[in-house]
Amino acid sequence: MKTIIEPFRIKTVEPIRMTTHEERTRLIKDADYNLFTLHSDDVLIDLLTDSGTGAMSAAQWAAVMRGDESYAGSPSYFRFRDAVQNLAPFKHIIPTHQGRAAEAILFSMFGGTGRLIPNNTHFDTTRGNIEASGALAHDLVIDEGKDPSNEHPFKGNMNLEKLDAYLAEHGDAVPCVMITITNNAGGGQPVSLANIQSTSELARKYGKPFFIDGCRFAENAWFIKQREKGQQDRSITEIVRDCFSVADGMTMSAKKDAFGNIGGWLAFNDDDLAEQARTHLIRTEGFPTYGGLSGRDLEALAQGLTEIVDEDYLRYRIRTNEYIVERLSALGIPVVKPAGGHAVFIDARSWLSHIDPLSYPGQALAVALYEIAGIRSCEIGTVMFGRHPDGSESPAAMDLVRLAIPRRTYTQSHADYIIEAFEELCEVRTSLKGYGIAWEPSLMRHFTCKFAPLD
Repeated sequence: MKTIIEPFRIKTVEPIRMTTHEERTRLIKDADYNLFTLHSDDVLIDLLTDSGTGAMSAAQWAAVMRGDESYAGSPSYFRFRDAVQNLAPFKHIIPTHQGRAAEAILFSMFGGTGRLIPNNTHFDTTRGNIEASGALAHDLVIDEGKDPSNEHPFKGNMNLEKLDAYLAEHGDAVPCVMITITNNAGGGQPVSLANIQSTSELARKYGKPFFIDGCRFAENAWFIKQREKGQQDRSITEIVRDCFSVADGMTMSAKKDAFGNIGGWLAFNDDDLAEQARTHLIRTEGFPTYGGLSGRDLEALAQGLTEIVDEDYLRYRIRTNEYIVERLSALGIPVVKPAGGHAVFIDARSWLSHIDPLSYPGQALAVALYEIAGIRSCEIGTVMFGRHPDGSESPAAMDLVRLAIPRRTYTQSHADYIIEAFEELCEVRTSLKGYGIAWEPSLMRHFTCKFAPLD
């Protein structure tokens, strides 16, 4: 069938407050042109992030009622732990309130001045937690992953030759190797199972523990099933298990591929590392059987982990993004291809080529999209990644605008509205102007910095 139908029925709805172009022009100015600063009820379609913005199922809401709020030893924790280990068979599962908390704990252990952490591409909070420790984060994605128009099926892959050379040169300074699935900053692009396994082998060759940032593990497994030779007849669960079986641990934001509104975890096989992490957890997050979460949160995540591997859901999820990419491409709008797992990415540097990268074409596009249609998106480019720890700035590898699609939240008509908004943007794109930064914090500036339009 050509029509995408959502593999669910809608049982509860919440209203969207409709705004005018004039209102939105005033609202974004009052927000210093930073879309993170907008009030969410001033947004028509919120594509800022897919993190924690999805809709929970009836079964998840039923599980919430079973949540046991005991401080220690809650049965809700053990159901959560078992659900995680069914997919990611690590020995130690340590709950946290979200993924960045897991990263903070991990890099309190592996970070520090003089240390270097390689990844295919670190996302913003991962990089922020690494740099806050004094370490440096380095990206080693394959060259195809830096080319938005290249249709390589696994553009999130680690560049194995570069990783091998990196570990040979810097081995003493490298405490661990990471890989992010899917590669969010690179356009939501997947990593092949073979590449995950080869990255693990390289890490072991140099005696380094290997960690997976697994936020979108099910979407990554879907791409493996569809695109990687020999994987077509295997279940999503089998593929997921194979991905994690070659790792020494993982970080996870369960606000993505666990259908949670909050939550995450840190996992290890090593007993000593797990003990260090639990000690830190007790000091900052909570006892190891709740880790900053309520029992009802743990129950919702346990149920969500059984739903995320459903192939009907994953087929609909990925096909929605493909549909938007196809329609935007037909309008002549440069988009990251092939379609990513959790979002549609616009190549703002290419589309707004009249705006210098250091004048932030991604931010210019994101602001215009909100003003025209009330759609909130996110700049993934020089604002987010252009500033270096020494305070200098240079253009990021790409200037993208991410339309992150919340899980089970919007419908086909919302997708068509997004496309219509870009039809209007086509008419005004050459008149869009860049932005400067009027104020910025010392770390992860994109969340709170203030912009000013350039003349």
